[in-house]
Amino acid sequence: MAESTEAPYGRKTQREPNVKEVHILWSPDGLGCDGDTISTTAATQPSIEDIVMGAIPGLPKVHLHNRVLAYSLGGDEYMKVWHDAAEGRLDAPFVLVIEGSIPNEDIKSEGYWAAMGNDPRTGEPITLCQWIDRLAPKAFAVVAAGTCATYGGIHAMAGNPTGCMGLADYLGWGWRTKTGLPVVNVPGCPVQPDNMTETLLYLLYEAAGLAPIIPLDEQLRPTWLFGKTVHEGCDRAGYYEQADFANEYGSPKCLVKIGCWGPVVNCNVTKRGWMSGIGGCPNVGGICIACTMPGFPDKFMPFMDEPPGGMLSSTLISMYGRVVRGLRAITNNTVNKEPKWRHRGRELTTGYRPTTYGNPPKRATASAQPNGRHPVSRG
Repeated sequence: MAESTEAPYGRKTQREPNVKEVHILWSPDGLGCDGDTISTTAATQPSIEDIVMGAIPGLPKVHLHNRVLAYSLGGDEYMKVWHDAAEGRLDAPFVLVIEGSIPNEDIKSEGYWAAMGNDPRTGEPITLCQWIDRLAPKAFAVVAAGTCATYGGIHAMAGNPTGCMGLADYLGWGWRTKTGLPVVNVPGCPVQPDNMTETLLYLLYEAAGLAPIIPLDEQLRPTWLFGKTVHEGCDRAGYYEQADFANEYGSPKCLVKIGCWGPVVNCNVTKRGWMSGIGGCPNVGGICIACTMPGFPDKFMPFMDEPPGGMLSSTLISMYGRVVRGLRAITNNTVNKEPKWRHRGRELTTGYRPTTYGNPPKRATASAQPNGRHPVSRG
């Protein structure tokens, strides 16, 4: 029997993407540790493999260029696509991803802080800032991966010698791509794997004409990923409400008193977990140190101290919490006992009064009546 060559119904009803191919130019060459690249290899919803191997319906063909993940590990072969994109020779739209803090190259007289590859004309290293200047205006979308790239992160803390900053600080918070998109920030130290790939997937669908403009908050974070706080998704939040706080690590109770900033931090890790829904700082007993926030790390140090706001709120809630905890204990004790009518025996004590069944009526004796007939029970 000949095999059918007709496309599946689902494939026939899919709209063709506006573009056939999209490149992702991902530079992990800012001031950082490549941790966001490594973290993203753990993504499953979707995975990098799903994106680049065409396993997701509706996506154009995706080419990923990342020095850490590339077979060539750099070199002329790897650099060719970067030069082509910078000079407008790339016959497809591209998404530019920057990982690591952006150093200030204008505060010194010689040398450079961060660079990738050499200029074919001069032989001099091309700084990260030069790559951003050349590529960002030509990109379909520009993404900052991880807190170092989004807001500066660890390298941008007080006293740093590089004057480094986040990508939106460098390009400008009002900057827009040629398609009208601002910088898209996906913070995290490192970035949560699925948050990163899901954001890329959204932008790829947008490039294909299959999704509206990505919704971002004032800090340029995807709203559906960073619209809630760690506390709002935390399994320990019920302990906070009852003023039942941990005093040492290893406790299942609320961690606010030992340094957790969860109530004021925008992050979905307590809901999403880390790998395949498992893990995430408070989920496994770690405090939230606010690594997704623009003020990280300076505004949240020292990390192990109780947050000032946590001290106030935990004190205020302690009176209410103790009362609620006591009342709930009483109620819990009550509802842990079965109703008294659940028992064996011939007596029904549920409060129901049966009319068609129940205790059998008394029967008349079998002695004969004067007329010789047997009595008839009318019970």
